[in-house]
Amino acid sequence: MTAGRRIERRPTDLIWLVAGTLVLLACAQPVHADRVEPLEADAFRLINDLPSVPFPIVWVPMQLGNLLVVPAAVLAALAFRRWRLAGGLALAGAGVYALAKVVKHFVLRGRPSGLLDDVTVRGAAPHGLGFVSGHIAVVTALAYVAWPWLPRWGRWAAGAAVAAVFLTRMYVGAHLPLDMVGGAALGLAVGALVRLLLGVPARDPADDAAATADDTRKVA
Repeated sequence: MTAGRRIERRPTDLIWLVAGTLVLLACAQPVHADRVEPLEADAFRLINDLPSVPFPIVWVPMQLGNLLVVPAAVLAALAFRRWRLAGGLALAGAGVYALAKVVKHFVLRGRPSGLLDDVTVRGAAPHGLGFVSGHIAVVTALAYVAWPWLPRWGRWAAGAAVAAVFLTRMYVGAHLPLDMVGGAALGLAVGALVRLLLGVPARDPADDAAATADDTRKVA
């Protein structure tokens, strides 16, 4: 990406802001403090009951949603002199982490082991409230903010990071499915708001033309 690329604000980010907010609200409706609906419980067990693997294999990707990833991502952006991106990552990461804490106190729900029988807890037992997952909120917000700045391989990596956190937090018994979907929706909404505030790199017509040419060759 060239240093002189202009900055734009995309109407689609407003759509994602509204969509993320609506999904978050929709996920909160069926959440109860003392029970889990059968469909959600079944979805949780599909992941939590998978065969155990050495814990480090799970722990490492799970930490991609840790709050410490926020300053690491900001430093990486600064190292490449992406000042606007660094600011966006800092704002989105800190903002979504704080908002996740707020949501937890409005939608009260514990951890899976306190609501379901025979939950497999891998690693340290989770504590505190479960809805929403701060891990998935953080990684989703960071991925969405960074997306326009990343090359194709970087976008694949960002998407894989979100998927890894989404699955591993249920696998270790830390969160239920609606915790994860609601957290991802919160991250999407915050990321979209930050992109609207700070803008993103304008699309390069040359890149669009190259992508169109590639698609044409594949069809041919």
